[in-house]
Amino acid sequence: MARAQAKKLKSLAEIKPKDALARFLAADGKAVFASRPSESRGRLHKENASKTRGDFERDRDRIIHSSAFRRLKFKTQVFVYHEGDHYRTRLSHSIEVAQVARSLARLLHVDEDLAETCALAHDLGHTPFAHVGEDALKECMEPYGGFDHNDQTLRVVTKLEKKYPNYDGLNLTWESLEGLVKHNGPVIKKGQKKPKFEITLAEVSKQMDLMLDTYAGIEAQAAGIADDIAYNSHDLDDGLQAGLFNVNDLAQVGWVGEIVREKRKMYPGIDDYRLAQETVREVMGTYIMDVLAESRSRIADLNPKEPDDIRHASGMVVGMSDRQKKNDRALRDFLWANFYRHHEVSRVRRKVFEVVQDLFNVFMKHRRCLPIEVLKQVENVPKGWDKQVWHARTVADYIASMTDRLALLEHKDLFDAYQVMR
Repeated sequence: MARAQAKKLKSLAEIKPKDALARFLAADGKAVFASRPSESRGRLHKENASKTRGDFERDRDRIIHSSAFRRLKFKTQVFVYHEGDHYRTRLSHSIEVAQVARSLARLLHVDEDLAETCALAHDLGHTPFAHVGEDALKECMEPYGGFDHNDQTLRVVTKLEKKYPNYDGLNLTWESLEGLVKHNGPVIKKGQKKPKFEITLAEVSKQMDLMLDTYAGIEAQAAGIADDIAYNSHDLDDGLQAGLFNVNDLAQVGWVGEIVREKRKMYPGIDDYRLAQETVREVMGTYIMDVLAESRSRIADLNPKEPDDIRHASGMVVGMSDRQKKNDRALRDFLWANFYRHHEVSRVRRKVFEVVQDLFNVFMKHRRCLPIEVLKQVENVPKGWDKQVWHARTVADYIASMTDRLALLEHKDLFDAYQVMR
């Protein structure tokens, strides 16, 4: 980029139409590089427009009403559901990501509904027990084509949801599917023809060109960075509430330590709980203000005239400054050392890793242990699929769909000998 470090914004009052984005505003109040439902590239299956909602609103509502979205209520973020009622789940995380994504989209003058759709849907393919569940399932699926939660999300919204009479999936718009696939950047390099391992993406790509060698639209980029902001901020909050570390420990993270000291000066005698809340709130605010300032500068440098200019840029348009990237790395290092690798968390992670692998192994060796509807799917092998690979993929679909609670109940039912005496 042509400019030096982006100017740090001190307040939202600086984000006004008079700023550097004013020259990009069209007559409808949105930036010329924003996605517009009226200009959507369409859906996999043609259908009539809604009489009351735009296409991106409709996508968002389909996500909210999906079975996969409801199941996020009992899927782990870090703590397994039974460990406390106030820790984040995949559902509360997705809602927090959506809130940040909408705020960023509004302040960048782009489509809030599309940003919210990408945020709400981004974790639909996650397994029970967070990333440890994914690691376990990925290891099991290695001989059968692999497993990736982003590809599983695409599988959920294009195949596994069965709500409509004319097609499988939710039939989301091109822009929403693009956002789910590319919110972290291009999937393939320029000139590369196929994704390396993503099973569902390879299938969908035969039906719809998602421009896999380009960046996503700006709304999806806003959702992607919102995920990072929400993740770090609420894991800080959950770790504090769990007592795995305290606000004094945060002095190890220089920039967060400055926030703690500033809040103590501002509120003499403040109790630790309120101090923690103020600190977490300021941490999130610092991320958001930095991303806004940096993104405004990148947009000004790029000078985009249409949405595809964002896609064909040389890098992400929405992102953190170099300074905040260093701050982010310091906070992540602290969380890894004091939260994700804490011995109490590690003990639970070991147990649930084995739960996922036990379930996979028993369902592969003893297919009759599967629920009847899943067994029918295993036996209904689609044309072109190897029987064993299809068996494994169907088992992976079933396990990935489970909540933490169902996975633990299934494991107990299958492996606890006393269950036969119920």
